[in-house]
Amino acid sequence: MTRIRRGYIARRRRTKIRLFASSFRGAHSRLTRIIIQQKIRALGSAHQDRGRQKINFRRLWVIRINAVIRGNTVSYSYSRLINNLYKRQLLLNRKILAQIAILNRNCLYMISNDIIK
Repeated sequence: MTRIRRGYIARRRRTKIRLFASSFRGAHSRLTRIIIQQKIRALGSAHQDRGRQKINFRRLWVIRINAVIRGNTVSYSYSRLINNLYKRQLLLNRKILAQIAILNRNCLYMISNDIIK
């Protein structure tokens, strides 16, 4: 039998995988099997970290709001502010409240005072 030369499709697929792993070190950027394993691992970690990022940002916003609110009056806290916001049906999410807390504290004090009264 004559020798059949393989086409370029497999080589093209491997080249595409190697481009993904070009910044990896050692065999992780050279050997195809290991590159595939590292790619699966990297994409899984990226997916996981996008979820963690949302959690971390929410935690940061809560800390910022709580710090500013407690600085105004001692007896008032973040949980009471959020509870009163829900009672009044004011739709301000934590990201916006944190930005108001950083950029314009007086505005946040006004909001909290209006809610208390």
